[in-house]
Amino acid sequence: MKNLNGLKVKLFADGANLIEMIELSKLPYIKGLTTNPTLMRAAGVQNYKEFASQVLSAIPDLPVSFEVFSDDFTEMFDQANEISSWGKNVVVKIPISNTKSESSLQLIHALSLFGIKINVTAVFTINQVDAICRSLNHDIPANISIFAGRIADTGEDPMPIMQTAVHMLKKFPNIELIWASPRELLNVFQADSVGCHIITATGDILKKLSLIGKDLDEYSLDTVKMFYKDAFTAGYKI
Repeated sequence: MKNLNGLKVKLFADGANLIEMIELSKLPYIKGLTTNPTLMRAAGVQNYKEFASQVLSAIPDLPVSFEVFSDDFTEMFDQANEISSWGKNVVVKIPISNTKSESSLQLIHALSLFGIKINVTAVFTINQVDAICRSLNHDIPANISIFAGRIADTGEDPMPIMQTAVHMLKKFPNIELIWASPRELLNVFQADSVGCHIITATGDILKKLSLIGKDLDEYSLDTVKMFYKDAFTAGYKI
């Protein structure tokens, strides 16, 4: 039977709802948090720095990833330095390229040499992982976020990619692999089975943790009861 306590992969909460982030950070199995501009916009965040300040004031001890948002590498460098200065637990998200498909590797190299903890995001291929590993300062902790969920959305199994990446990173103890954009709770156990260091999960997925180990016959009956209750409540007649 699957068991949350047996997991080696670290769970990071992914989102931008301040209240939810604070509540999730108090759970013993949440080891860090991540967010991004898309999640922040969806959550109605108006002031980036003010939001980050509120998050870090409430969550000073867990790693929190905030992302740069410029499309210009010089501005990205400045933003990364500013974001990094907000707290010792801050990790700066840098996309693998800008919107013009220009590589961020030189920026990643420079920031890493500067001692900034980086989370390289929007990674999809093993070639990208290899290039990132060669660009990072291996003395500084870093993350590589492979968007396994989005890879799966294309019809391709992300497991072989994640397994290969895990094997590659064995040579780099300061680089941790993140299974990003999971689509279901099963992904947590898949990430754990391949030796992935971290998996991010939104609140919707984390809410399903209570289902781990649930008896499937019981779950079947619960589902039948749900259908019956909803039909009765709606007053359907044939």
